[in-house]
Amino acid sequence: MTDRRKAERPEAPETASAQDGGQGAFFESSTPSHVGHRSRLRERFRKGGPEALPDYELLELVLFRAIPRRDTKELAKRLIAHFGSFAEVLNAPEHRLKEVKDVGDSVVTEFKLIRAAAVRLVKSEIVERPVLSSWSQVLDYVKAAQAYGHREQFRILFLDKKNRLLGDEVQGEGTVDHTPVYVREVVKRALELSATALILVHNHPTSPFSITLHHAQAC
Repeated sequence: MTDRRKAERPEAPETASAQDGGQGAFFESSTPSHVGHRSRLRERFRKGGPEALPDYELLELVLFRAIPRRDTKELAKRLIAHFGSFAEVLNAPEHRLKEVKDVGDSVVTEFKLIRAAAVRLVKSEIVERPVLSSWSQVLDYVKAAQAYGHREQFRILFLDKKNRLLGDEVQGEGTVDHTPVYVREVVKRALELSATALILVHNHPTSPFSITLHHAQAC
């Protein structure tokens, strides 16, 4: 009788090792999908370069560092929709960036870092060479530095007798359509630096991405 009841008893639960395997499968299946997405996106960037990615995916790569444990695709798309392009997102002022949901200090700092690195890289291309012989690089630099500004700035590039860059200074910042310029201060600063030529630069916030340059002899 005892043996028959034992035989009819239901099978015992799975062993601990089998249960552990089940839990492992559960944890594996619950891994956030954005983890694999990040790896795939980085691989596409490595193989194809930035041209292989649309603006929002390039922005995702930047956001990975600022937001390490969340999906950033939706935020990247909202930022592009709000500002218009990758460049405009990176150049947007802090208060406007924070108008977009989920943008905090870490995101703003990351954008500022990327922008600063880009401007410094472009500037390095004109520092040790005659500026007037690399005019396209000069244009690239001043556009990167201030074409996206929301206030008009007056910038001066001070040149030596070989037209190499001695100094790069913002002399004034005004409103959306005006900035004060004081000739006496410009001349004074040129004399201090022993500059023999100047490039005067100002942007036009009311006409986005527009820059005006004037080349003048200092003496």
